[in-house]
Amino acid sequence: MTLTPDAAALTPAAAEKILADNFAPWVLDLGLTIESVDSVDGSGAVLRLPWSDRLAREGGGLSGQALMAAADTATVIAVAVSRGGFVPMTTVQQSITFQRAVVGSDVLVRARLTKSGKRMAFADITMTADGSEEIAAHATAVYALLG
Repeated sequence: MTLTPDAAALTPAAAEKILADNFAPWVLDLGLTIESVDSVDGSGAVLRLPWSDRLAREGGGLSGQALMAAADTATVIAVAVSRGGFVPMTTVQQSITFQRAVVGSDVLVRARLTKSGKRMAFADITMTADGSEEIAAHATAVYALLG
Protein backbone atom coordinates (compact mmCIF):
# COMPACT_ATOMS: atom_id res chain seq x y z
CA MET A 1 0.00 0.00 0.00
CA THR A 2 1.35 3.45 -0.88
CA LEU A 3 1.12 5.86 2.01
CA THR A 4 1.63 9.59 2.12
CA PRO A 5 4.95 10.69 3.68
CA ASP A 6 3.28 12.09 6.80
CA ALA A 7 0.79 9.23 7.32
CA ALA A 8 2.48 8.07 10.53
CA ALA A 9 2.11 11.59 11.95
CA LEU A 10 -1.64 11.21 12.54
CA THR A 11 -2.11 10.75 16.29
CA PRO A 12 -5.18 9.47 18.14
CA ALA A 13 -5.85 13.06 19.24
CA ALA A 14 -5.73 14.25 15.62
CA ALA A 15 -8.06 11.39 14.66
CA GLU A 16 -10.48 12.48 17.42
CA LYS A 17 -10.49 15.97 15.89
CA ILE A 18 -11.23 14.51 12.44
CA LEU A 19 -14.12 12.62 13.99
CA ALA A 20 -15.48 15.74 15.72
CA ASP A 21 -15.07 18.01 12.70
CA ASN A 22 -16.28 15.82 9.82
CA PHE A 23 -19.20 13.66 10.91
CA ALA A 24 -22.92 14.30 11.17
CA PRO A 25 -24.34 15.01 14.64
CA TRP A 26 -26.21 11.69 14.70
CA VAL A 27 -22.93 9.81 14.11
CA LEU A 28 -21.28 11.79 16.91
CA ASP A 29 -24.25 10.83 19.12
CA LEU A 30 -23.02 7.21 18.92
CA GLY A 31 -20.22 8.29 21.27
CA LEU A 32 -17.41 6.73 19.21
CA THR A 33 -13.89 7.34 20.49
CA ILE A 34 -10.50 6.62 18.98
CA GLU A 35 -8.71 3.77 20.77
CA SER A 36 -5.66 3.70 18.51
CA VAL A 37 -4.31 4.44 15.06
CA ASP A 38 -1.82 2.22 13.28
CA SER A 39 1.49 4.01 13.53
CA VAL A 40 3.44 1.10 12.02
CA ASP A 41 2.17 1.08 8.46
CA GLY A 42 -0.57 3.72 8.61
CA SER A 43 -3.32 1.40 7.47
CA GLY A 44 -5.75 1.12 10.34
CA ALA A 45 -7.67 2.46 13.29
CA VAL A 46 -9.53 1.07 16.28
CA LEU A 47 -12.63 2.86 17.54
CA ARG A 48 -14.74 2.16 20.61
CA LEU A 49 -18.51 2.13 20.32
CA PRO A 50 -19.77 2.47 23.91
CA TRP A 51 -22.69 0.35 25.01
CA SER A 52 -25.96 2.26 25.23
CA ASP A 53 -29.47 1.01 25.86
CA ARG A 54 -30.52 3.59 23.24
CA LEU A 55 -28.68 1.56 20.59
CA ALA A 56 -30.15 -1.79 21.62
CA ARG A 57 -32.84 -3.48 19.60
CA GLU A 58 -35.61 -5.79 20.75
CA GLY A 59 -33.97 -8.61 22.68
CA GLY A 60 -31.22 -6.40 24.07
CA GLY A 61 -28.55 -6.75 21.38
CA LEU A 62 -26.74 -3.79 19.88
CA SER A 63 -28.49 -2.76 16.67
CA GLY A 64 -27.02 -3.59 13.30
CA GLN A 65 -27.50 0.00 12.16
CA ALA A 66 -25.22 1.23 14.95
CA LEU A 67 -22.59 -1.38 14.06
CA MET A 68 -22.71 -0.46 10.36
CA ALA A 69 -22.35 3.24 11.13
CA ALA A 70 -19.43 2.47 13.45
CA ALA A 71 -17.74 0.34 10.75
CA ASP A 72 -18.19 3.12 8.19
CA THR A 73 -16.80 5.74 10.57
CA ALA A 74 -13.80 3.60 11.56
CA THR A 75 -12.94 3.14 7.90
CA VAL A 76 -13.01 6.88 7.22
CA ILE A 77 -10.57 7.30 10.12
CA ALA A 78 -8.36 4.49 8.74
CA VAL A 79 -8.27 6.26 5.37
CA ALA A 80 -7.36 9.51 7.14
CA VAL A 81 -4.54 7.68 8.93
CA SER A 82 -3.22 6.38 5.60
CA ARG A 83 -3.38 9.88 4.06
CA GLY A 84 -2.01 11.80 7.02
CA GLY A 85 -5.30 13.68 7.46
CA PHE A 86 -8.92 13.84 6.39
CA VAL A 87 -9.75 13.73 2.69
CA PRO A 88 -13.24 13.91 1.21
CA MET A 89 -14.57 10.44 0.38
CA THR A 90 -17.78 8.55 -0.11
CA THR A 91 -18.81 5.01 0.65
CA VAL A 92 -19.21 3.00 -2.56
CA GLN A 93 -19.97 -0.38 -0.98
CA GLN A 94 -20.28 -1.84 2.51
CA SER A 95 -21.17 -5.43 3.30
CA ILE A 96 -21.54 -6.78 6.82
CA THR A 97 -22.26 -10.11 8.46
CA PHE A 98 -23.51 -10.25 12.01
CA GLN A 99 -22.10 -13.28 13.79
CA ARG A 100 -23.14 -12.86 17.41
CA ALA A 101 -25.14 -10.41 19.46
CA VAL A 102 -23.39 -7.83 21.61
CA VAL A 103 -25.26 -7.25 24.85
CA GLY A 104 -24.18 -4.86 27.60
CA SER A 105 -20.65 -4.34 26.30
CA ASP A 106 -18.69 -1.75 24.37
CA VAL A 107 -17.60 -2.79 20.88
CA LEU A 108 -14.09 -2.42 19.49
CA VAL A 109 -14.24 -1.61 15.79
CA ARG A 110 -10.99 -2.45 13.97
CA ALA A 111 -10.72 -1.04 10.45
CA ARG A 112 -7.72 -2.02 8.34
CA LEU A 113 -7.12 -0.87 4.79
CA THR A 114 -6.32 -3.75 2.49
CA LYS A 115 -5.59 -1.48 -0.49
CA SER A 116 -5.47 2.25 -0.96
CA GLY A 117 -4.86 3.96 -4.28
CA LYS A 118 -5.29 7.44 -5.70
CA ARG A 119 -9.05 7.14 -6.13
CA MET A 120 -10.21 4.07 -4.17
CA ALA A 121 -9.65 2.50 -0.76
CA PHE A 122 -10.66 -1.00 0.35
CA ALA A 123 -11.11 -2.03 3.97
CA ASP A 124 -11.68 -5.00 6.22
CA ILE A 125 -13.49 -4.28 9.51
CA THR A 126 -13.95 -6.55 12.51
CA MET A 127 -16.09 -5.80 15.53
CA THR A 128 -15.70 -7.55 18.88
CA ALA A 129 -17.27 -7.05 22.28
CA ASP A 130 -14.72 -5.44 24.61
CA GLY A 131 -12.78 -8.20 26.35
CA SER A 132 -13.66 -10.85 23.76
CA GLU A 133 -11.72 -12.18 20.80
CA GLU A 134 -14.86 -13.60 19.17
CA ILE A 135 -16.02 -11.59 16.19
CA ALA A 136 -19.48 -10.10 16.62
CA ALA A 137 -19.59 -8.64 13.09
CA HIS A 138 -17.33 -8.51 10.05
CA ALA A 139 -17.55 -5.96 7.25
CA THR A 140 -15.81 -5.08 4.03
CA ALA A 141 -16.03 -1.69 2.43
CA VAL A 142 -14.96 0.30 -0.62
CA TYR A 143 -14.56 4.09 -0.66
CA ALA A 144 -14.11 6.57 -3.50
CA LEU A 145 -11.53 9.18 -2.56
CA LEU A 146 -12.72 12.57 -3.79
CA GLY A 147 -9.82 14.82 -2.86
